[in-house]
Amino acid sequence: MLELSKGSDILAVVGGISSLAEAQNVLSDNLDEANLKKLSVITNADALIKIANAIVHCKPDSVFLNSGSAEDLDWIRHYSLDKGEERKLAKDGHTIHFDLPQDQARLVNQTFYIINEGEKMSSLAKSILRDEGTDYVRTYMDGIMKGLTMMIGFYSRGPVGAEASIPAIEISSSTYVLHSAELLYRNCYDKFDSEADRVGVFFTNVHSEGANRPEDVPNARIFMDRSWLTTFSCYCTYAGNTLLMKKGNHRFCVDYATYYKTGEHLSEHMFITGMTGLDGRKTFMAGAAPSGCGKTTTAMVGTDFIGDDLAQLWIAADGTVRAINPEKGIFGIVEDVNREGDPYLMDCLRGDGTEVIWSNVLIDEHDVPHWVGNGETPPEKGVNFQGEWWTGKTDADGNLVPMSHKNSRCTLLAEAIANHNTEAAEDPAGVPVKVITYSGRDSDTMPPVWAAKSMDEGVVIGASIVSQATATEIGVTGVRRQPWANAPFIPGALADYMDAQFLFFNSEQISDQGRPIMAGLNYFLTYENRGGSGSGLLGEKKDVKVWLGWLELFANGDVKAIDSPIGWLPYYEDLKKLFGGIDKEYPKSLYDMQFALYVDNILNRIDMQTEAYEKENDIPPQLFAVYEKQKSELLALKEKYGPVVSVDDLS
Repeated sequence: MLELSKGSDILAVVGGISSLAEAQNVLSDNLDEANLKKLSVITNADALIKIANAIVHCKPDSVFLNSGSAEDLDWIRHYSLDKGEERKLAKDGHTIHFDLPQDQARLVNQTFYIINEGEKMSSLAKSILRDEGTDYVRTYMDGIMKGLTMMIGFYSRGPVGAEASIPAIEISSSTYVLHSAELLYRNCYDKFDSEADRVGVFFTNVHSEGANRPEDVPNARIFMDRSWLTTFSCYCTYAGNTLLMKKGNHRFCVDYATYYKTGEHLSEHMFITGMTGLDGRKTFMAGAAPSGCGKTTTAMVGTDFIGDDLAQLWIAADGTVRAINPEKGIFGIVEDVNREGDPYLMDCLRGDGTEVIWSNVLIDEHDVPHWVGNGETPPEKGVNFQGEWWTGKTDADGNLVPMSHKNSRCTLLAEAIANHNTEAAEDPAGVPVKVITYSGRDSDTMPPVWAAKSMDEGVVIGASIVSQATATEIGVTGVRRQPWANAPFIPGALADYMDAQFLFFNSEQISDQGRPIMAGLNYFLTYENRGGSGSGLLGEKKDVKVWLGWLELFANGDVKAIDSPIGWLPYYEDLKKLFGGIDKEYPKSLYDMQFALYVDNILNRIDMQTEAYEKENDIPPQLFAVYEKQKSELLALKEKYGPVVSVDDLS
C-alpha cells in the first residue's frame, strides 16, 4: 500500500521552510510587487510552503508568476525568444526549440522513483531510497537557478471540476517548459485553491536546466517522490524529462488510482477518440500503445478527437466508464507525419493560424521546418539539433545523419485540429467509453484486430503487450514486454496494478450497457512474417480507420464475429465494406494473411508472458487462468489444422 506524506518531504528538508509565516517572509523577499499581488490569489498553505522552499533552495535571481493571462503568456513567449530557448520561424506563431544532442528523449537510466524503505515497487521501475534522493537534490539543485528567473504556473490535469482531474504546480527556469505547459494543460490559477480542496491532493514539479551544457547531462536526474507527489528534474530540457505534469504526474495518477481509488479510477497511457457510426451515433474509444507506436495517428483517425496520449477513467453514476484527457494539447512525434496519413495534423503544421513549438526538426535557410517522412521534397541543407546539416552528411562512424531526430516533436493546442471535439474534451463529465484497445509494435504474432470474449481476457490483452523499443527512450533497444503500454509509468507492484484493472473492468457499478468492449490492435504485421515476400507492412496508416470502424460496429452489436482462442475476429465481408469506405481494395488473400493464427508464435508469446509474470509476487490468478485456457484451445487447433490456422478453418 502506498502511504502519502510518509517520510521526510525532500523539498522541505532542502529549503528549511516549515510554516506559512516563514514561507510568506521568503515570498515577500523574493517577489516584486506585481508578482506578489498575483500570488495573493493562492492561499493554500502547503502550496505556498512548497514554492518558498523551491525559491530558497534553487536561488533564482527573480520570480515570475504566470496567472494564465494573455499578458503573462506573451511575457513567457518573448522571454523565451530573448533567452534563446526558442527562435521564431517563417510562419507566424511557429518557433523552434533544440534540445542538446544528449537529451533527445526520456532519460530512462537517469529516471528514478524516490521511495521509502520496504515499499513494493514495479519490477520494471528504477528507484532510490529517500535519503539518497535527498542528498542528490541537496547537492545538485542547490543554487541551480542562480542567474535565472523562476517561473511558476498553476494547472489542472483535466477539465476543472472533473471527477479524475488533479491540480498541479509547475516550477521551472525554462521558458520552453512554461510555454509548452500553456499549450498542453489548463491554467487554473484562479481555481487552484478550490480544486486542491475538492481533490484533497495536488502535484508539485520543480525543474531547472541549469547552464544547459552537454557536460551537465550525465548529472541529469528525473525524480518522482511518490509519497509527497513531488517531482525534481535537473540538467535537461527535453519535455519528456522536464514538463513533469506529463509523464511524471501521470505516474502519480497511476499510484493514486491503484491505491486510493481502487476499482473506481484508472490512469492510462491511452488516446481518446470518437467514431461516428450508423445514424450519426458517437462511439468513444480509449486505446493504449507505447510511445512512438501510433497513438496520435490512431486518435486522429476518429471523427471526434479528444486526446492522443493520456486518459483518466472512472465509473460514473450512470454506470458508464467515463474518460477525460488530462491534457488540452499534443506533444506529438512528427516523423512520418504526412498528408496521406495525418491530414488534419498537417493542416495545422503547414497551414496558418496555429501556434506550434517545434523541437529537433531541420530548419532550412528560409526558416521552414522539415522532418523525415513528411512526404515533401527535402532541402539540401539546414540546421538541426546537431548543427549544420546537408544531404549525405555522415557521423563519426560513417552512418548517414537524418535531417531530423526520430523523436522530433510538435507542440500545439488540440483544438486547432479540425476533428477535435473541443466541447466534449472540456466537459467535466467526460466521454462515455465503449471500446478499449491495446497495441504495440508486433511484426509476427497477433492479427490487426481482435476483441476479448470477457473482461478478464481484455485485461490480459493489456497485460500482454509486446513492442519494439522506439526513439522515445534513450538507451533502450530490442523487443520487450510493455504491459498495458503503461509499464514505464507504473510505480507500484505490477500485481497491485493488475488487480486494480481486474476490479475496475469487472465492477458491478458498470451497467451492462456501459461495459466496454476490450480489444487488441496491431498495425505492424509484415509480409515476411506472414508467408509473403519483402519486409513491408501488411497495411498502412489509413487502415486504422477500418479496424476502429469494425470495433465501433461490434461494440454496438451491428456485426457478428468469428470465435477463436484469442478472442473475436472480424468476418471478411464486414471489413471489405469498411475498406470500401476509405476507397481501398481489400482482397481476401490479404485478409487471410492478416487474420490466420500462427499458433506457435502465439504459444511462444503466452509462454514468455507466463514465465515473466511467474517471477512477480501475488499476480492475480485470473491472468494465468486466461493463459492456460487460450493455450489449451490453441494446442487443440494446432493438432487439428497444423501450426497455421486459417480464418476459414475457424469459421
